[in-house]
Amino acid sequence: MVNIRTAGPTDIATIQQLADVTWAEAYKEILSPAQMRYMLDKFYSSPSLLSQMTEQQHRFILAYEETEAVAFASYGPKSAMEPTVFRLHKIYIHPNQQGKGTGKALLQYIYNDILPQGATALELNVNRHNPAQHFYAKMGFVITQEEDIDIGNGYWMNDYVMLKTMH
Repeated sequence: MVNIRTAGPTDIATIQQLADVTWAEAYKEILSPAQMRYMLDKFYSSPSLLSQMTEQQHRFILAYEETEAVAFASYGPKSAMEPTVFRLHKIYIHPNQQGKGTGKALLQYIYNDILPQGATALELNVNRHNPAQHFYAKMGFVITQEEDIDIGNGYWMNDYVMLKTMH
């Protein structure tokens, strides 16, 4: 059984370790090693994660199987202009934990947190070539648009934006 808890600055090293393992598997067929390293450095450096947790107010959660961290996610309100729409910024499950209900448990934890805050929808971006999009579809997310995001250094994120309406 998976246990989920809120994560904070003291968990940054654990999140970085999980990101390294999960990204290596999730993006090996999608991103070049150079782009993967660039993105991990950009989004998972200690200063970047600390900024996400504090200044950007992304809420991070960690999932544990007994004492081993096996997954993480982050989420928060999309913007002050759309306070009832929340964004799933990150969700990554260790490759040996996939298919065991951990992703579903993380999403349920997030739903249980954001619904009392008046959430009407949860939105996410997923790489157009990432098989995870099928998991999201199974969980009730629908593709609303395609988005190409310039992340610098000549690299782009080629994503689908997916949305789940909350009831």
